[in-house]
Amino acid sequence: MVRGEAPSPRSGVLAIDPYVPGRSKLAGAGPVIKLSSNETPLGPSPHAVEAYRAAASHLDRYPDGACTALREAIGASYGLNPAQIVCGNGSDELFHILAQAYLGPGDEAIYTEHGFLVYRIAILAAGAQPVVAPEENLTASVDSILERVTSRTKAVFIANPNNPTGTYLPHQEIRRLRAALPESVLLVLDGAYAEYVNRNDYEAGIEMVATTSNTIMTRTFSKIFGLASARVGWAYAPAAIVDASNRIRSPFNLAQPSMEAAIAALADKAHLEAAKAHNETWRDIVTLQFRKMGFDVRASAGNFVLIPFGSEPGRTAQDADAFLNERRIILRQVGAYGLPHALRMTIGLEEENLAVLAALHEFTER
Repeated sequence: MVRGEAPSPRSGVLAIDPYVPGRSKLAGAGPVIKLSSNETPLGPSPHAVEAYRAAASHLDRYPDGACTALREAIGASYGLNPAQIVCGNGSDELFHILAQAYLGPGDEAIYTEHGFLVYRIAILAAGAQPVVAPEENLTASVDSILERVTSRTKAVFIANPNNPTGTYLPHQEIRRLRAALPESVLLVLDGAYAEYVNRNDYEAGIEMVATTSNTIMTRTFSKIFGLASARVGWAYAPAAIVDASNRIRSPFNLAQPSMEAAIAALADKAHLEAAKAHNETWRDIVTLQFRKMGFDVRASAGNFVLIPFGSEPGRTAQDADAFLNERRIILRQVGAYGLPHALRMTIGLEEENLAVLAALHEFTER
């Protein structure tokens, strides 16, 4: 037997902090109000559920490796060329694919201070160095990003709107960023919450992808479409980037039932509009009520709000989290995002939202 040193992962892998999702359970018996994962309270379209179940009778067959029908459905729904669409096992997989294709040892990639944690994971997993651009007032700053661009920079990742802050960059700022970045730098626009935005100065990135050779827009079915468990994401990108991505993408990276559910979800426009209307109504209500309680809650463009707490003992985010847990309510601690003094609340059903408002009102009045 030949003995020696045990295998070691390559440089950067052990620097990755594993992603920890929002909690879904509490100790003890009884139901919980789980508003920690930005899931839609209305659930998926009934047609999507029906399509998923119908496809389950063919589990002995491999799925369509090219995701042809799904890409065509996405293209028809958004007015895009299906040939410029890549589908992934959630948009998370797409970030990893792009990082593998375009980043390597010696390269750098930029993301913003409170950006999605998976960007850092994908960058490090590819052997590259993550560079953090500070935000201003919890909002991505174009100038801050550009100040950190070097000859080693190969990509910039931006969630727009951003999770967990709920802030976004208007299209003028995104265009200014793209124009100032070198042609060799990819700009990845993560539009996971794009369907929730109702601002006139917002653009998810479709036009920019269509008019540049170095911009990618990613989207997901996990949020407003209610298919988080199905794991379906997609990217719209220039042909050369699609070609590189498909060379890396696993041959059968999406399950057929998931694809069928996504196609049906796209077709159910009424369910989509109901989910958006519910979110807009209750996002405004909870934001107003939290402000009345004294919380400096910023306007959010997503399906969640960020609630800041103080540092006074008994009044911290951790104290509030424990208080809510006692009442079987779970919000999201966001210390991993550099926001240890805040909790993130997903917009839930009416009775869930009212329960959180009542509990936090009680917390502030203690």
